[in-house]
Amino acid sequence: MRERVLYTASAPFEAARRIPAGSNASLSAPADHPSALHGHGFQASVWAPASAAGVADWAPFPGGEIDALRDRLQAGVAPLDYQLLNDHLANPSDENLARWIAARLALGSAVQVVVQSTRGQGSDIDMGGIAHVWRRYQFEAAHQLPRVAAGHKCGRMHGHGFAVLLHATAVPAQALDRLWAPLQAQLHHACLNDLPGLENPTSELIASWIWARLRPQLPQLAWVTVYETATCGAHFDGASYRIWKELGFDSAVRLANAPPGDARRHVHGHSYRLRLHLTAALDTVLGWTIDFGDVKEIFAPVFTRLDHHPLHELPGVGQSGALGIVRWVRDQAGSALPQLERIDLYETSGCGVALSWGAQQPALPV
Repeated sequence: MRERVLYTASAPFEAARRIPAGSNASLSAPADHPSALHGHGFQASVWAPASAAGVADWAPFPGGEIDALRDRLQAGVAPLDYQLLNDHLANPSDENLARWIAARLALGSAVQVVVQSTRGQGSDIDMGGIAHVWRRYQFEAAHQLPRVAAGHKCGRMHGHGFAVLLHATAVPAQALDRLWAPLQAQLHHACLNDLPGLENPTSELIASWIWARLRPQLPQLAWVTVYETATCGAHFDGASYRIWKELGFDSAVRLANAPPGDARRHVHGHSYRLRLHLTAALDTVLGWTIDFGDVKEIFAPVFTRLDHHPLHELPGVGQSGALGIVRWVRDQAGSALPQLERIDLYETSGCGVALSWGAQQPALPV
């Protein structure tokens, strides 16, 4: 089993900009006045790989990787904070900002940098240097799952504030808006079961339904993500389905490898967010890969050992911090959840570690 370790950090900055007319694919000013001066509360994120052992040469000590990466990112975006971005870049699009930040971080070429200019849009540069643009959309709808077992809560008519993320390469962001608009009109304030092709509207089948309608018009579409709630959802990339379930717990930790006098040597704590990623073949009868509720139930014994406990006392975690915790989770949950192939653990918003040993999942905007 080949594992991969990615550390991630996030940092905000406030700035104004003008986007030149006819700009590149991550254009984010409105199409009718692309050169107008405007501003955003930006969010920059970076994903940086470590060796399979979790070693990162930019970290001061094992267990200190997340804080070190966050500090480096904050220093990298500091020149942009409360600035006119055009003074730093001729064309400060989301894509160009991501490339500018990546160059300043000096972490090598194998990093992914994400820039969100609003909650609903952004651009990322993947580890191969390819730029992607994404948009997030919201619709309010009802549904029920007609094929679940009797008594299952999802068999009752209910509703969600769904969100959809469209992720594409080499396309103006406004093109995604135009293509999405007809689907928004169908989905918003609808009972999804009434739409042809969505008689069994699971998150997985909603994602593939959207893919089937957009991909013929947009060959650059990379994947569709459907958020059924804020803590669970599904991805579809035209070939495979991947789901995630997110859980929160409040626990203590101690980083004994920190240098003398460093407060992290003391017992302290975090409100952690844990995201479990699972991949499986679609159940053609039920229309899902695995029930979100089943994931939560199966994981419950592991969760109980995490929540409100000193995590550094778990067997095998010791002084290794977040990486030791996610490895412990994998070892504890892997046999019960064989579909599990990636675990993300966030200590604070946007700052954490991802451990994967299967196909790489999309890095979701936070």
